[in-house]
Order: sequence, then C-alpha cells, then structure tokens
Amino acid sequence: MKAARFLLLPALASALALAGCAVGPDYRQPDLAAQLPAAPSSSPSTPSAFTDANGQEWRTAAPADEASRGPWWTRFNDPELDRIEAEVVARNQDLRAALARVDQARATARMKGAAFLPEVDANGKAERERLGANTPQLRQFSFPGVTVPSATLNSFTMTLDLSYEVDLWGRVRRSFESARAQAQASQADAQNVLLSVTTEAALDYFALRRDDASAKLLRETLDLRKRGVQIAATRLQAGRVTALDVAQAKTEEANAEADLAEVLQSRAQNQNAIAYLSGKPATDFALAENPALPAPPEVPVGLPSSLLERRPDVARAERLVMAKNAEIGVAKAAFFPALSLTGQGGYLSYSTNNLFTSPSQIWSIGPSLSLPLFAGGRNAANLRDAKAAWEEATATYRGAVLGAVRDVENALVARRYLGDRIDAVARAAAQADEALRLTEARYKSGEVSYFDVIEAQRTALGAKRGVAEVSALRLQAAVTLIKALGGGWGEDSVAAR
Repeated sequence: MKAARFLLLPALASALALAGCAVGPDYRQPDLAAQLPAAPSSSPSTPSAFTDANGQEWRTAAPADEASRGPWWTRFNDPELDRIEAEVVARNQDLRAALARVDQARATARMKGAAFLPEVDANGKAERERLGANTPQLRQFSFPGVTVPSATLNSFTMTLDLSYEVDLWGRVRRSFESARAQAQASQADAQNVLLSVTTEAALDYFALRRDDASAKLLRETLDLRKRGVQIAATRLQAGRVTALDVAQAKTEEANAEADLAEVLQSRAQNQNAIAYLSGKPATDFALAENPALPAPPEVPVGLPSSLLERRPDVARAERLVMAKNAEIGVAKAAFFPALSLTGQGGYLSYSTNNLFTSPSQIWSIGPSLSLPLFAGGRNAANLRDAKAAWEEATATYRGAVLGAVRDVENALVARRYLGDRIDAVARAAAQADEALRLTEARYKSGEVSYFDVIEAQRTALGAKRGVAEVSALRLQAAVTLIKALGGGWGEDSVAAR
C-alpha cells in the first residue's frame, strides 16, 4: 500500500507540472496603427487636435474605462441639472438592470474559477438489499450439491468523494480568462449605460430649457398680438384702417396661440423623458419653468488621444476580443486528452454499531484519462467557430475606436460652427428688434400698414427663438462631446500634457 502511494506521488507531480501549459494564443491587443490617422493637426483652426505626450502621433487606445470621471454635469454650473443627474444615477432602471448583469457576469466568472480547485462532496447512504441464491455475490460460494441460500443484507456508507480535473492543456484556465473578460465587458457596459442615461438626461434638460425660453417669448408675443387686435379694432372704429387689418391681427393672435401650444407640448414630452430617466412616474414629476440657459463649458484646444481610452463602449469591445481569444484556447484543448483525479474515503458497514470503526474504513484514489478519437468533426468546427468569433470581435473593436474618433470629430465640428451661429443669430436678433421699433413708429404715423408691423414682429420673434435654439444646441453639443470622450476631457489629464 505504501509503495502504491509512493508511485502515485510522482504521477501527481508530473500532472500538476503539465497543468501550467495552456494551448491557444495568449492575448494581444489588436493593432490599430494602420487604421488611425498618423499625425492629426494641432492647429486651433482644426476642430480636433488629438495628440499623445509628444503632441505629434496618435496612440493606440488601451481601454481605461475605470478611470475616474466624476460628475461631469457640474461643468455646466446648473444646480437643477445637478439634482436631476443625482436622481438618474440613483434611480434609473436601465442602470440598475446593467448593474445586475454585472453581478451575473462576476458570478459566472467565480463559477469558472472554482474549477481550479478540487470538488469535495460528502455522501451518505443506507441500503437494504436481497441477494438471491443465483446472484454472482452468492453464487461464488456455492459448490456442486451445496447451494448458498438467499440473503437479505443491510449496508451503511459514509464517504467523502473528491474529483479534480488536472488542467493539462489550459481548458480551465482559458475558460476562466474568457469569463473574467466577459465580466469586465459587462462592467464596461454598465459604465456605458451610466454615461448614456446621464447624457440623455442632460440633452432632454437643455431641450426643456429651450422650450421654456421659447414659451416665454411666445407668451410675450401673444400679449402683443392681443393688444394688436385691440388697437386694430379701435383704429377700425376711427376709420383709419380696414377690416382686413383686424382680420390679420386676429390671425396672428391665433398663430401665436398655436405656436405656444406646440412648444408646451414639446416641453411636456421632454419633462416626461427626464422623469423616465429619473426612475419616476411622469404624472408625479414636474420641473418649474426657467427660461435661462447656462453658458457652455470651455473646451481645451488640444485633447490627448488617451481620452478615447475612457470610452466604455471601446473598453467593452476590447474585453470581448480578450474573451473570444481565450475561447480559442478552450476549443483547442478539446483535441487533447483530459485527465481527472478521483478519490473516495469513508466508512462502509453492514451495521451502524460498528460503522465508524477502523475495520469499516474504505478508500480509493486514481486517475482517469479521456482521449477524443472521433467526434464527427465537432471539435474542428468548434475551433473554426471560435476563430471566426475572434475575428468578428476584433473588427467590432476596431470599428468602435474609429467610431469614437468620428464622434469626437463631429462634436468638435458642431461646437465650432455653433459658436459662429450664435454670434450671427444674436446680431440678427438685435437688428430685428431695431427694425420692429422703426416699423411700429412708421405704423403709428400711418406710413405703413399693420401687415408690415406683423411681419416685423414675426421676424423679431423668429430671431429671438433662433438665439434660444442655437444656445440650447451649443449646450447639447457640449454634452455630446463629453459623451464622445467617455465622460469629459479631464483637466488634469489635459494639463499633464
């Protein structure tokens, strides 16, 4: 017995040494150098200026989605927006679902990791059986002319059973690598949901504030229209205008009412969207009107390309490449022998009185080897599938990086040209106000008709609403840029460069 144990120890040591091997490719991050611009311009006139530490060349993104972003919305210095975003983070149901998926993925990774350790089970069994005279157990004791009679026996067993898969070819290791990468991808996906719902809430909030500004202007316009109807009616009685002027004034009053109703509808829908994102019923949610729009935050001229590494969608895509890479190793391991160790130790007796005594002790231990010989091409097909899945994940990752560059480019272009637009519409609004003042003066002196006044008022209103619209678009463009950069540009990161 001792000799058998000594012979078993070297075999176990050799098996454990072989367990350090793992078939399949070790993970290497996909190369993006051929797909990214070699040297983007850092001129302030160029909308984007992504640089690395030396300010000249692009970097291949290395996901850093766990980097601290902080509450990016505080850049807008709007307490109401801060309050809304806090509720979104705390109560949004899509975010809660994403966090639950993270827990599931982590639990799956822990389950895969448990395969590194032996599995030990405690088993107990009590059994009563009848052995007939012709059963092999009794037949062996029979002789010609002598037959052992049937017997009824009791048996009681208490054992600890051990099983362990020796990871000769890295199947367990690669399975754990894949599950761990999947869990990290799930974490990145939760970060992406967080970024999406908070930026969506900000976009809806600024759209609502735009509606507030438009509603304020339309209410003022409606008051002017009502006074215009009264003035036209008075001038009609005095014979200074015709009924056409009165009809035109009433038409503009009705148009102003319709425009106001349209804006209020848009406001209600934006408010309902914010309520949903905040995890509250729309019927129990209300935001006070506030026509003031904050100034958009300043954006640095040069942005480091490393900021793209914080994008959670890029990180998620990269982790999935890692997972698919590990699954190639799992598929390759299926071509090799599988070695398992099993053991059992405990007590077996025909009576409970002497069950836990030395004569009742039993044990067994030994390896089992399984070698795949024929599977109808299943293993080869599974390997091809794993490699194709890796190719798909790699292409998706590269596309995510290129999409990130595109998103930032678009956001910076929008910011640049919206800055030009706000200057233009502000000048147009000032000139429209001046034109309205002059037209009203000429109308009072009888030089122009009321139709000219209406046109001047309509132009002035459109210009003022244009200012509110472009102001909101600038704020939304800043939010879009923040989302494109994975949660802001990080002054400390920019300053470090």
